[in-house]
Amino acid sequence: LIEGGPLGDKLEKINYDNKFEAAAGGGSICKSSMKFYTVGDSVITEDEIKALIKGSEGVYKPVEAYLLANPEACN
Repeated sequence: LIEGGPLGDKLEKINYDNKFEAAAGGGSICKSSMKFYTVGDSVITEDEIKALIKGSEGVYKPVEAYLLANPEACN
């Protein structure tokens, strides 16, 4: 569960679905999808969706950096 500012006035909630798979050459691949639930008849634009996606990437980059530096954290 990620709470906070991205919802604004137009979104009731966002459902994030992340799947991590082992990559052939080592490491992992993350496949992500987001489902947006709007408030009433609110409409979100393509630019707003792109901004939300970029913001969610900001959450995963530090996690990725930590896990790469501390692989024992996953054991």
